Formats: sequence, structure tokens, C-alpha cells
Amino acid sequence: MAIKKDSMYYRFCLYGFLKNQRFFDPFIILFFREMGMSFLEIGTLFSIREIATNILEIPTGVIADAYGRRKSMIYAFISYIVSFAIFYLFPRFYVYAIAMIFFASGEAFRSGTHKAMILEYLRIKGMKDKKVEYYGHTRSASQFGSAVSSLIAIAIVFYARSYRPVFLISIIPYIMGLILMFTYPAYLDGIQEEIKGRWKQRVTERFKRTMRDFLSMFKSVEALKAIFNSAIFDGFFKSSKDYLQPILKAQALLLPVLLYLGEKQRVAIIVGVVYFFLYILTSLASRNAGKVVSRIGSLTRAINNTFLLGGILLFISGLSTSLNIPSIAICSYILFYILQNMRRPMNVGYISDNIPSTTMASGLSVESQLKTISMAILAPIIGFLADKTGVGNALIIISIVFIALFFPLKVGKGRAETTG
Repeated sequence: MAIKKDSMYYRFCLYGFLKNQRFFDPFIILFFREMGMSFLEIGTLFSIREIATNILEIPTGVIADAYGRRKSMIYAFISYIVSFAIFYLFPRFYVYAIAMIFFASGEAFRSGTHKAMILEYLRIKGMKDKKVEYYGHTRSASQFGSAVSSLIAIAIVFYARSYRPVFLISIIPYIMGLILMFTYPAYLDGIQEEIKGRWKQRVTERFKRTMRDFLSMFKSVEALKAIFNSAIFDGFFKSSKDYLQPILKAQALLLPVLLYLGEKQRVAIIVGVVYFFLYILTSLASRNAGKVVSRIGSLTRAINNTFLLGGILLFISGLSTSLNIPSIAICSYILFYILQNMRRPMNVGYISDNIPSTTMASGLSVESQLKTISMAILAPIIGFLADKTGVGNALIIISIVFIALFFPLKVGKGRAETTG
């Protein structure tokens, strides 16, 4: 059965497109370096963001399940907008830490919540068997949004000759995303039972009921493995992915092209164009995740193979950077990006097979929380290693740890494959 492309399908895709209009993404490390920060300071800012997200992750997931996912998404967009405004208006390290906390609030309210809304919609429409393909399509729209964002970011940096305005312009699509959330139907809030009694009693009872369901998922070995496998892979990816930027910058300055432009303009064009094609490729990867699983023949095998391959690609990128072969490092990084975006719909599908639909937002928030813990630990470590030993050696060291974790984190057949 083909995927039904009704109005909600296009709204889900539009959400993905708008939330990825983060014009600062291709330049975030270059921006901080322009501000005179070391890699350790940059890693510290990332760690602050992840620790704050970690603190807020579980409560916001519970709130989404108990009081409505749409409200959580609205709060998320408001937090993002405040964060972008602070980054633009107050360029100071300690103020950036505050901006990171607002950004973390947005991430915490959003993470797991929108995916749970999609999965709730598929459950209601009787299309749960299409979850990998459907989520792959919506994630494809997100990655296409990132590709478009890269081109817009080029124009912003080129004409402003500064990375700073990218935060200001990012507010516009996020206001549009905020408006979009008001158009989502109430039934996507999930199953919420009416509880009688005084207000405080109702609040306490709702939290207790949601937490009981939430804790029950930890009784399942399959659920735990699914969550840890996904979270650790994404944690390593997200803590290392932005180091593509200094590698690209070094390559851009070596190329004998656009020599009549200033350094920042040359870097903006070359980095932005590479990210544009990178996101086009990751968009196609997400869209075809279901086909990849079908070709491999097993969702479990696909998840395990891609985990190991991710560690190998990161190792190759680090080794190539250390050997001053940036072209191979860049190609390996691009493949790593493609792999992660192909893998993400697989993980969401596998996790949903092992977690009850009523606590999907909480379950996916647990996954995001574990991801943020690993990122909070890894980001300053990678930054410190990059300052002391160079970016390439830092990537080599963490990739070895990444590969070693494959063995304890291999997943077995989930409930859907076991009963299918």
C-alpha cells in the first residue's frame, strides 16, 4: 500500500522543512572561531546546551504525553526564537551560554514530541506498518529544508560579510513554524484520560499515570537496547559532525577558485554549496530508508550494520585529516551524514515496535536524553583533544571508542520481527 499523502502528510513535511531553516548550521563552529573561541570553549557551549536539554528532557516528554503534544511544540518554537534573538543581540561567551539554555528548552520540548505525533497519526489511520517509509519521507523534507537553508545562508554571509545575521534571519521561518503548530488537529495530542478531582490532584494523578507507563518500558530488554543503540550513535554523530566545517574551510582556502573574493566570502560560498549538496543527499537517504531495510532484509541487521559503518567512516575522516588529505576526509564525512539520515527512520521504527504508543513521546525523549548525555560528555572532550592534538587525531580517538561500543549495543530482533 502506498503512503497516503493527505493534508497532514504535507503539514508534517512543512514542519520538517521550516524547523531546519537554521541558517547558522553550516557555519556554527566558524562563527564561534570568528568570535575568538577555542575548540574547548565551543565544546563547553555545546555541553551546556546538552546538559540543559538533558535536565528538561524527561519532564517535557511527560508533559507532552499528559497535557498535549501541540502545546509542547508551541513552547519549543518560542524558546528557539528567544535563543536566536540573544545570539544576534548579545555576542558574549557567557550570554551565549544563556542562549544555549533557551535553545535547549526548545530541543527538550520538541524532541520526541513531533515524532510521537506522526506515529500517533499513523496508528489512528492504520498505517503503522508504513512508519519507516512515512517518517523517512518527512525527514527527507527536513533535509531538503537544510539544503535550501544552506543556499540562503551563503547569501546572508556573502552580503553581510559576517556570520552573525544568520541568527536574526532564522527567526522568520521559526515564526512560520509556530503558526503551523496551531493548525494541527487535537487528536494528535495522544490519548488523555479525564481525571476527576481538584486541580492539584488531577495534575499529580496525570503525572503518576504517565510515569507508570514510562517506567514500564525499562522492563523490556529490546526497548532498552533500541534506545541505547540509537542514542549513542546519534550522540557521537552530533558531537563530531560540525568538525566538517574547519576541514572544509581549509580545503576552500587551498582551492584556486574565487580568488577575487575575500576569505570569508570564499569560505561561505564553498562551505554553503557543499552543505547544499550534502543535505540533498541526506534527504534522498532518509526518503529511501525503507527501501534499504527491504534490500537488507531485516531492520535489525540494517541498524547493526550502519552503526559499525558509522564508526569506520569517522575513523577514516580523522585519519585523512591527520594525513592532510582533506578530500578523503570530506567524502567520509559526507557518507557519515548520509548514513545517519538513512539510519534515523530505521531507529524510530525499531523503537516504536518496542514502546507502547501511549508513551511514545516519553520513550523518544528518553532516547534524546541519553543522546544529550553522550554529547555533553563528548563535546568538550573532542574540543580539548582538537586544541591539543588537532582535529584529525581527536576524531581518530573518539571513532575507536565509537567502534568498541558496537559490540555491547548490537540490537536483537524486535517484537515486530519476532512476531512477523
